[in-house]
Amino acid sequence: MRHPLPRAKHLAVCSAALAGLGLAIAPAVAGASPTTSSPVVGNVYVDDNTTGVNTIAGFARHADASLTPLADAPFVAGGAGAGSSLASQGALQITADGKFVVAVDAGSNQVSVLRVENDGSLKLLPGRVVSSGGTLPVSVAIHDNLVYVANAGPTNSNYTGFTLSPSGHLAPIPGSTISLPNGSQPGDVSFNSTGTNLIGARVGTSLIDSFSVGSNGLLTAAPTSPIAAQATGPFGSEFNPADPSQLFVSNAHQGAGQGSVSTFIAAGDGTLSAVSPTPSANGQSGTCWVDVNSSGTALFAVNTGSGTVSSYSVGSNGALTLAGNTPVSSQAGVGAVDLRLGPAGKTLWVDESKANQIGVFAVNGTSLTQLPSVALPVGAAAAGIVVT
Repeated sequence: MRHPLPRAKHLAVCSAALAGLGLAIAPAVAGASPTTSSPVVGNVYVDDNTTGVNTIAGFARHADASLTPLADAPFVAGGAGAGSSLASQGALQITADGKFVVAVDAGSNQVSVLRVENDGSLKLLPGRVVSSGGTLPVSVAIHDNLVYVANAGPTNSNYTGFTLSPSGHLAPIPGSTISLPNGSQPGDVSFNSTGTNLIGARVGTSLIDSFSVGSNGLLTAAPTSPIAAQATGPFGSEFNPADPSQLFVSNAHQGAGQGSVSTFIAAGDGTLSAVSPTPSANGQSGTCWVDVNSSGTALFAVNTGSGTVSSYSVGSNGALTLAGNTPVSSQAGVGAVDLRLGPAGKTLWVDESKANQIGVFAVNGTSLTQLPSVALPVGAAAAGIVVT
């Protein structure tokens, strides 16, 4: 197992502003919310991770890929945000039916469920803010009515399971909590598309947890879990939507110019096998967040240290081939911290938290073309992004 880096170094590489917990938020950029006659085809939401009362930014998504703020946004999430980088993927998720968004409230050790209204606005109903089951919740995974939360605090770190009712109530699953050693710092938790496997990336100790998921929602660790990551700082993870056995994990903290993404095959019992003996390098720094298109043919990874997005083609066996690296912005030091593809895979949105904006890119295969960005609310410390 590789020696872990100190927590401050992890945050420095993959934090929104590349400044660890001392995040400074820039004011919203002028002219970042375009006026458009293009029809609305969906929405984009961002966990603002704001101190005091946490909020969720909301935007109408137009056919031309532009975004315009929703009326009454940002929406109150109920708990408190951390106000600084969470160094995680999946802080905000949406249910498959599009009825609810689930957000971590890292500053109050809670999780909030908000209902998506017909006009795209979010409504927090009574009783929809619950304890995360640990300290510093940073990531959420959802499959059907099953929800798991990764708590990344220096103590009381764990994965905890919940059921989500049709009305949006979260109820803890008795016996579901998987405790982690102090310093594990899980950065992501994610289900495969069938809900039969769940993995968690321990950024702090460079290990990957892998589980099979029972019909009762409880987790059973794979015989070899946790396994050593292929490089230091496994961070973001994503199962291939087109092949639930293929798992991709970013490696964030190997060093300058040594960013990479690993591919694993997950067996039914959760056992992970690497597709190649070494991860797929991209020559960038701080490879933190990953997303895969719905056809499973292209993967995109944010390199926070380099301010770029790496594009990979995905082979039939999950092997990755680097297609190129694209700057996230013409503005220096934007602090890219998360990304999400649109449902059709034709547009990519990137949290650019130091510039307090969302970057927008047109996608053609593995090629990216930058489009006008849109401002986030002043004071946001963006932590997660979802697209409908």
